[in-house]
Amino acid sequence: MAKEMCHLITLLAFSFCCLTFAFDPKPLQDFCVADPNSSVFINGMACKNPMQIQANDFYFRGLHLRGNTSNPFGFMVQPVTVAQLPGLNTLGISMVRIDYAPWGINPPHTHPRATEIITVLEGTLQVGFITSYPEYRLITKVLYKGDVFVFPVGLVHFQQNVGNKSAVAIGALSSQNPGAIFVGNAVFGSNPTISSDILAKAFQVDKKVVDLLKAKF
Repeated sequence: MAKEMCHLITLLAFSFCCLTFAFDPKPLQDFCVADPNSSVFINGMACKNPMQIQANDFYFRGLHLRGNTSNPFGFMVQPVTVAQLPGLNTLGISMVRIDYAPWGINPPHTHPRATEIITVLEGTLQVGFITSYPEYRLITKVLYKGDVFVFPVGLVHFQQNVGNKSAVAIGALSSQNPGAIFVGNAVFGSNPTISSDILAKAFQVDKKVVDLLKAKF
């Protein structure tokens, strides 16, 4: 009996240890301002010398400015990630401003490292995300000024301005560097490109259609 209890305790301890290391560690200091000039390659960005840190390392100005939406999709994203705000390094958070022309769209995309929550500041947006295999269920809703919606980490999602006036949203993301993978660009605009034969079979269309789509991206 004592031997079985010993094995059980050992198993529980091992399981607890695995669970403990399943999450990113918390920062072990007040801050770690990113040093973009460092030659050290780590999972994230190296820390700037604390004695060289200034208030501007924690400061970004520009989210009051409207983005240029004169592109085929009719949207523009202004990110505030660790690349724009070095003080975000190791803090696990970032944000974006998204501008939409009338009927403009933020095309289907994913953030591989972050959940995103958006708040509509102006206009009316239809938003949605797709659940994972095998359901591929569309979860969608129309949002108005002041409404909030969340996109779970890694899931394909989109937004469209469904009004005749410009729209603006602010998004917060649970990573200093959330990343963005736009579905169309990734599939039809990769470098080097995916074989047209593969894409034609995957999408069950003629190869000419695939070549046309590749030309768009």
